Amino acid sequence: MAKVKLIEKLGYAMGDAAAGGITWKVMSIAFPLFFTNVFGLTIADTATLMLIARMFDVVTDPLMGSLADRTQSRWGTYRPWLLFGAVPMGVIFALLLYTPDFGPVGKRIWAYSLYLMMMVAYTAVNVPYGSLLGVMTDDDDEKNQFSSFRMVGAYAMGFITLLSFPYLQKLVGGTPQHQYAVLGAFFGFLATAGTLACALLTKERLKPVRAEKFSMKPFADLFRNKPWVVLTLVGIGMNFFNGFRYAVAGYLFEYCLHGDVTVSGLIINYTVFMTFGELTCMVFGGVSPAFTRWIGSKRKAFTVALVGCLVCSIAYFFIPMDPAYIWVMVAVVILTSVGIGLFSPLLWSMYADVADYATEKNGTSSTGVIFSSGTMAQKFGTAISGSLVALFLGIAGFVSGTDANGQTVITITDEESVRSMIWALFSLFPAVIAVIMIGLLRIYPIKK
Repeated sequence: MAKVKLIEKLGYAMGDAAAGGITWKVMSIAFPLFFTNVFGLTIADTATLMLIARMFDVVTDPLMGSLADRTQSRWGTYRPWLLFGAVPMGVIFALLLYTPDFGPVGKRIWAYSLYLMMMVAYTAVNVPYGSLLGVMTDDDDEKNQFSSFRMVGAYAMGFITLLSFPYLQKLVGGTPQHQYAVLGAFFGFLATAGTLACALLTKERLKPVRAEKFSMKPFADLFRNKPWVVLTLVGIGMNFFNGFRYAVAGYLFEYCLHGDVTVSGLIINYTVFMTFGELTCMVFGGVSPAFTRWIGSKRKAFTVALVGCLVCSIAYFFIPMDPAYIWVMVAVVILTSVGIGLFSPLLWSMYADVADYATEKNGTSSTGVIFSSGTMAQKFGTAISGSLVALFLGIAGFVSGTDANGQTVITITDEESVRSMIWALFSLFPAVIAVIMIGLLRIYPIKK
């Protein structure tokens, strides 16, 4: 098979720049704080919302994978889902960041309905997008490169999104509700454009070996597929690791560092703080294929990168909770992100290996079903971690809600307990997850 042109790899990268770098990045880092401090949901409602959405995804993601595997059209098997799902995803994302002038019940209905709709739209686009990797090339090195371009695209756009967020808020002006509504429309448009570009610039070269009739067998086969079971647990762990850090970052600045930190004219808020990590991930995501070849296997490279993340996460816990140490915090975030950047592309490349293994073992393609589990792991890990952040903050003494006039009210019953919980959620909780992932990788059987 001829080498794939650079423009196609860039096109594939734009798909995750849209989904991972814009919609999912904002949902991961801004939504918990947005729902409690801007929109006006209680901390309990926020936690419950994310939990319900994840249980919903457990059903919709595998079904979407199976449906995508059986799609036949003049645009291919997976690309039509990107073509026709791009606009709904962008519109729903914009509406989700709009705060209607409703009372507590109306706001709860709006948030729950739009959040579930967003999960459906994201699934309908992102599961087929991930599955594209299995049909664009059969060359293992090319798959690694596509996966690397994907991660670089996601982190590059994540860097732009998070860095620009506070400056765009100031530019828009007005109330926080108005700022989020305008930025939701702006970033929703960009996400739509990026998804459409991906669909138009990529090409499906391989034909999946289809099971013509719908059957529950592909789902049953998954649980007899040891590489899939282990890798899916690793994927959930990876998104727990990132999810805790992103979901709590806004609270870390608000309650541990007492607001934005300004250094030589640079506004460092929670989005800019995490931007340093996005830039690092972008660079080292590009280095990941060479790093993997040097280490000798994907599993070993993943493990080495995780050890670095473990050490840095523990180190962060011992940094003083003082704005004077902001550059020390930034440095540790950057070092942690070296490991994240190295292992993130490996997950999707390893899912392609699992799909090949399943096709060889079972005789029919289940690429969409297998890649849907990667998307499910992403959403499950990120949102459950966000739900747990809300739960643990509530236990520590953080109370939020809406008064009779529709205004957001925040009460902290134990400030020191809340601050300590936030600091641990950003450092020690991810460290524990890293240890679990290292243990899982020791039993992952594919040696590529």
